[in-house]
Amino acid sequence: MLKFTKMEGIGNDYIYIDGIHQDVPMNPHFITKISDRHFGIGSDGVIVIQESEICDFKMRMFNLDGSEGKMCGNGIRCFAKFVYDHQLTKKTYLEIETLGGIKKVWLIIDNNKVQYVRVNMGQPILKSKEIPCLFDKEEMINEPIEVDGQVYYLTSLSMGNPHTVIYMNHLDFNIQELGIKFEKHILFPESVNTEFVEVVNRQYLKMRVWERGSGETMACGTGACAVMYASYINGLCDNHVQVELLGGILDISYENGEIWMSGPATTVFEGIIQEEVFNV
Repeated sequence: MLKFTKMEGIGNDYIYIDGIHQDVPMNPHFITKISDRHFGIGSDGVIVIQESEICDFKMRMFNLDGSEGKMCGNGIRCFAKFVYDHQLTKKTYLEIETLGGIKKVWLIIDNNKVQYVRVNMGQPILKSKEIPCLFDKEEMINEPIEVDGQVYYLTSLSMGNPHTVIYMNHLDFNIQELGIKFEKHILFPESVNTEFVEVVNRQYLKMRVWERGSGETMACGTGACAVMYASYINGLCDNHVQVELLGGILDISYENGEIWMSGPATTVFEGIIQEEVFNV
């Protein structure tokens, strides 16, 4: 059996498992089984806590379809809360190893529990080859791309994982139909997270997100960071904004060439995964 904790960051929910003291299966069958909202626990995926040789901890993040992701902004806030609340560390400043690079995290503590987390998300990457994006220019900033006969203007970048940002007049549209067209587009060899954005004013942005491997989610931390920076370089916002997602609001700023994200992290419940689930 495995002990787990269900956590969410503004509605972006994952199953967190201590992989330091438990042997955690990380195959797609197990991930998709326990993530299923009918036959499993229900989540956007699974995040496993591991030891790191170069940082305080290592974060392994898996999408709903079992594929491994590089980074998750909401996930890393909950990850930091998990290791502190479960007494794996007493530190309030952590360096966490991810496939998207080393992330620096500050914990805001109240009554011996982590309530809020601030993360240095690092430098955004615009170079097409490094996103990766198979575009014939060095950068893709507000570039017209035709999809199924309609032209969309894309700004693409990496926040440790690939994103493309599209501006809309409103966010009332069929994201199920449109999101998959960009996720699997030939421009993005590793698929892409797609953010659809409505600019309210220079300090406030609204977005919906289609995450590769998971579909629409309530929130995406790296996506909110991508939206803020894409909007900044397109001249649509200031360097400090509130980004509203379906699950809540994140505080995002651009300071000295780096993106900073602040937001809540919440424990929903804890439980045990029985052994019969491993092989069903």
